[in-house]
Amino acid sequence: MACASSLFAAVPLAAPVAVFKLTADFKEDPHPMKVNLGVGAYRTDASQPWILPVVKKVEQQIVSDTSLNHEYMPILGLPEYTKLACELVLGKDSPAIAENRVGGVQCLGGTGALRIGGDFLRSWYNGTNNTSTPLYVSAPTWANHNGVFGASGFTDIRSYRYWDPAKRGLNLQGLLEDMEKAPEFSIFVLHACAHNPTGTDPSKEEWQKIAEVMKRRSLFPFFDSAYQGFASGDLDRDAWAIRYFVSQGFELFCAQSFSKNFGLYNERVGNLCIVAKDDDNVTKIRSQMEKLARTIWSNPPAHGARIVAMTLGNPQLYTEWKGNVKTMADRVLLMRAQLKEKLEKLGTPGTWDHLTQQIGMFSFTGLDPSQVDYMIKKKHIYLMASGRINMCGLTTSNLDYVAESIYEAVTSRACQ
Repeated sequence: MACASSLFAAVPLAAPVAVFKLTADFKEDPHPMKVNLGVGAYRTDASQPWILPVVKKVEQQIVSDTSLNHEYMPILGLPEYTKLACELVLGKDSPAIAENRVGGVQCLGGTGALRIGGDFLRSWYNGTNNTSTPLYVSAPTWANHNGVFGASGFTDIRSYRYWDPAKRGLNLQGLLEDMEKAPEFSIFVLHACAHNPTGTDPSKEEWQKIAEVMKRRSLFPFFDSAYQGFASGDLDRDAWAIRYFVSQGFELFCAQSFSKNFGLYNERVGNLCIVAKDDDNVTKIRSQMEKLARTIWSNPPAHGARIVAMTLGNPQLYTEWKGNVKTMADRVLLMRAQLKEKLEKLGTPGTWDHLTQQIGMFSFTGLDPSQVDYMIKKKHIYLMASGRINMCGLTTSNLDYVAESIYEAVTSRACQ
């Protein structure tokens, strides 16, 4: 009897996720000088993951609290967590909070917040069944944005100009022109701070211009806030754009992640902060979110949310956490400054001012694909094909090697 072929024989092998494939290649590389500048996670100067001291302290409190159990969480999440998360991004004195038109939904990381927000907008934004509503993401943007919103059912995902490769900075004119030309009520995904992958953020004045156009054109802002506090070391500064939009009367969504600023990468701690016109709108939106969450993850996990809620809700722990966050942000800023200094001392062709003008974990170096290929294959330094590097992968022990390798990549290309 002939063996029947598998029912799944026609399933093609999917391409690996680029950043995780890069890490896998790095791990298999036996070269003693190898460096991983790919994956977006904080590393200490010893290239090790860092458990925040305040997180360790709170986890010990959780372990010793005999009142806690493992019962199901509410579908919309731990109430004190969603409340405090929204207060963190909007500010406790936010008029929207005072007017009771803010609500949160605990999600599986920032990705889950984007997805459930996308699912809701696809069904209920400005009417019903809005699969063809244009949704805009920046060019370039986080690699997962297109996939998340495509999976939510959006069929018209477009790009708006953001990065200017010539000046290695923001293309404000192109961005504003694309917003002017976008159909009314289009949805725009905006990076709240520390734009991924470029590390280039609008200034306050530029954000004001963006908000003016979006308000006049009735465009909906969906903020992605994955790096609050982690970008500049200042929680309020990194939330400025979102708070400004709220002050201008926008309804908006904000996907929050606590992976980076709490170091809770594998706990998947996210929140979707909803700012609506009034409390009745918020209640109705959250009721629909509850139905969506029920079909995706049903009930969110407790551990990470408890850590965040206990920290944000305790003044002493909150102060300690802010210090931990600043420690991470300051190390990133230091690596930016030192890499720029070393490249300039080597006489590396081109300008490297953008390394310190950019902010957050990532930097768009400006290296082209052939130079990236040289870095990986010849120097065993792993970075994304776009030239994006994670500044946390730099350390005092590998900085000279990385700078010299960039110099070689740029000059060898120039001599070809």
